[in-house]
Amino acid sequence: MKILAYVKPYKKKLIVALIASVLATLVWLAVPLGLRELLDAVFDDGDMALLNRVTGVLIGLFISQALLGFWGSYSLDWIGEKIVADLRKNLYEHLNRLSLKFYSNQRLGEITSRLTNDVAAIRDAVTGTLSEGLTQSINLVGSVVLMVYLNWRLSLIIFVTVPVITLAVRYFGQLIRKLSRDVQDRLADTTAIAEEALGAIESVKSFAREPYEVGRYNTGVDTLFDTARKKVLFSNLFWSSVGVVFMSTMIVIFWYGGTEVLAGRLSAGDLVAFIFFAFNIGRSMGGMSRVYTVFSSAVGASERIFGLMEEQPDVEDHPDAVELRDVKGAVSFEDVSFHYEENQPVLRDINFSCKPGDIVALVGPSGAGKTTLLKLIPRFYDVQKGTIRFDGTDISTVTQQSLRNQIAIVPQDIQLFGSTIRENIRYGRLDATDREVEDAAKFAQAHDFIMEHPDGYEAMVGERGIKLSGGQRQRVAIARAILKNPNILLLDEATSSLDSESEAAVQLALNHLMKSCTTFVIAHRLSTIQNATTILVMDNGRILEKGTHQQLLEQNGLYRRLYDIQFHKETVTDNEI
Repeated sequence: MKILAYVKPYKKKLIVALIASVLATLVWLAVPLGLRELLDAVFDDGDMALLNRVTGVLIGLFISQALLGFWGSYSLDWIGEKIVADLRKNLYEHLNRLSLKFYSNQRLGEITSRLTNDVAAIRDAVTGTLSEGLTQSINLVGSVVLMVYLNWRLSLIIFVTVPVITLAVRYFGQLIRKLSRDVQDRLADTTAIAEEALGAIESVKSFAREPYEVGRYNTGVDTLFDTARKKVLFSNLFWSSVGVVFMSTMIVIFWYGGTEVLAGRLSAGDLVAFIFFAFNIGRSMGGMSRVYTVFSSAVGASERIFGLMEEQPDVEDHPDAVELRDVKGAVSFEDVSFHYEENQPVLRDINFSCKPGDIVALVGPSGAGKTTLLKLIPRFYDVQKGTIRFDGTDISTVTQQSLRNQIAIVPQDIQLFGSTIRENIRYGRLDATDREVEDAAKFAQAHDFIMEHPDGYEAMVGERGIKLSGGQRQRVAIARAILKNPNILLLDEATSSLDSESEAAVQLALNHLMKSCTTFVIAHRLSTIQNATTILVMDNGRILEKGTHQQLLEQNGLYRRLYDIQFHKETVTDNEI
């Protein structure tokens, strides 16, 4: 299994732990032999001194076994927990490396389930079965060898039972393994349903769809229960069958061993030791069966986890990628074409350039490709054709980290973290001081509403910023962008959720920020972009018109039609008021 690669850093500790566990098991196997000597000393020899010595040895064996067993089990469990912690870290790091395209094709709930439920299944297998599998294997083999040594004829009874139990383990193990994998899949489905609904709880409530979402989740849980019920049924059927076979075997051993003792071919101590070893075998096979069951669940989980680990980012740094530094802000698109899906072009032959400090506005009907064009600038996706350059440098030749460090984005759909307002603003620059955070909030016209809250900047915004209004969330996001002090600023309807008074105030802050960087802005309200250096009018993935506000009005094309429609609507609204 690939999980074994995670063991390598702890090889020395593992060897010591295995030695301790092996010694503890060997000591345990010596206990029945000590019991045999103790009983024979009492019943056959009547030797009190021997009885005392054997008793002392047995106490020493128990103490040694306990100490060795503790150290071996603790060390193996420590290694198991550390392996799982490393796996969890690596998986999360890998998930952060994957491109946006991966997340657009995946349900977030399923990914979360892999990171939590599947990793937990592997943890149970690694921590709980690593030591148990080893000790039970040694216990089983050692008990069999010593049983043959004590009485090979009596051992034949166990040897008839073992193949039967082995076949049962193989049959039920394969079945339980498949059902375990199905349970994890159903669990991922229900997690995804819950996360989708709770993440969009406002929409759920606005459409009064609580009963629908509860029903959808209940259906998923019922499917999960039905699969889990089958797993529990076959698991318990297996254990019951093994129990019947094993206890029947023990009764036969008692009977036949008793006849051997009566015939003088076996001492009472030998019989007790033999029965002890027989129980050892039963316990070991039961333990190994549990190991197999947990291991089967972990195999399915590991297949899904390492399937995720094998996913490769669609956007990767070139092996010779360099750091992008000292960006002035000149941006150019040269014959750029892009699609998300084959034969479904989103952008076609995009050509334009802008100078440092320019304001480039993107306008056009919905679906024209404006947001997609913005996503290509920080290289969230790679273009299929053409080149995007910053100050003449092809952005595909620089590291993604250094590229995105030059850019700040204020999207239409604001994404805040469920922490404090201060921490959300500081996300723009993690080493910013409290004073710098507050100055950024003041520029974004957010300081006043923040200070109205009893906790001020330490106020919790709630999951995805649910405790803030849309306009407040947007101002926090703008403050975050201001704090980053970028060379390239991307605004996707950044003031769409603000009232007229707040929009005017925030626009002043944005104008201040825009003076120090190149800005790309998507705006449906054309009145907000009249001062743009260049306006790109887009439709159906192409740039149809290019120029200033006045130049585009004079061309009497799509921009003029959009402007006249908006101007007419605003006039009608004002007259109605």
